[in-house]
Order: sequence, then structure tokens, then C-alpha cells
Amino acid sequence: MKLELCQDIRAGVIGRRDAQRVHRISANLIQLWLTQFDRGELTSEEAEASVIAEYEAKIAALERKVGQLTMELDLVKKTPRPPSVTGSERSLIVTGPGAAPSGKGAKP
Repeated sequence: MKLELCQDIRAGVIGRRDAQRVHRISANLIQLWLTQFDRGELTSEEAEASVIAEYEAKIAALERKVGQLTMELDLVKKTPRPPSVTGSERSLIVTGPGAAPSGKGAKP
């Protein structure tokens, strides 16, 4: 993908901005690839290895996210829920101590 994309950009088949949008790649990454391509450092074998490394990084990030979401789901399942109040049930409200008497007749 990397080699072909650089070849297409250099041949004028696709512009950099279109390549960014279509392939969801940052401008900095495209510039890095083009620099490697221009120096002759970008071979098909190296490009394939790079694509594999990118996919492995994405897979690792997704695995971390799945782990995080699994832990959150387990926590939600373990958290007790307050009973729901329906129209036929009365709700009990617990309050703190009553208000202190006003200044009249109150002794310090």
C-alpha cells in the first residue's frame, strides 16, 4: 500500500490531501513515506512489513479497548442497583436532623 500510494502521488494519480482523506493517513506520515520513496528506501518488501506493523499496532490498540470495555461491563454487572419504584410502591426518603429552633424562646 505504501509503495503504491507513493507511486500514485508522484505520478499525479492522486493528490496528498485526497490520499489523506481516502486512506485516513496523516500528512506527516505521507511526507515520511514520500521522503523514503524519493531516497529509494521504500521497497515492496519493506512496505509490506510496515503495513503489517501498522495492522499489529491497530490490533493491539483494539485489544486494549476491548479489555477496558470488558472490565467496565463487569463492574456495571457487579454494582447493585437500587430497586425501581413503581406507581403502586411508596418511596421512603431519609432526611437528616430537623431544623434548629429560631431565636425566639431558644436558650443558648
